[in-house]
Amino acid sequence: MRFLMLIHDNPRRWEHPTFAQHGSPPEDIARWQQELDDLLAELNDSGEYVSGLPLADPARSRTVRVVDEEITVVDGPLAEAKEQLAGYMVLDCASWERAEEIAGRFPSSRFGPIELRPVMFASGAEM
Repeated sequence: MRFLMLIHDNPRRWEHPTFAQHGSPPEDIARWQQELDDLLAELNDSGEYVSGLPLADPARSRTVRVVDEEITVVDGPLAEAKEQLAGYMVLDCASWERAEEIAGRFPSSRFGPIELRPVMFASGAEM
């Protein structure tokens, strides 16, 4: 099953795009980075990692809509919220439980929610 893991965090804490570090002790930052490195190595070795990237600060985003056949572009994120989409990862896991385990081990899960969504293919959701 393929899952999209949507990683949310508060951009005011972002010094590193994958998890919050602002004001954290250096030993915590080093531990979180090692946890992330270990998790990514495990997912690469198991073939469960498909792709993923961190996203730039939401202040640099633009929201595009078509209203009455006209394209409207607004600077900034879609919603005003403390937690914004910080990055994503596509996983190929055997089960929901495995995807949930991976999301719970991702360092950003300490600071914001991680949403898991099944990926849909032409034939429908992979369930």
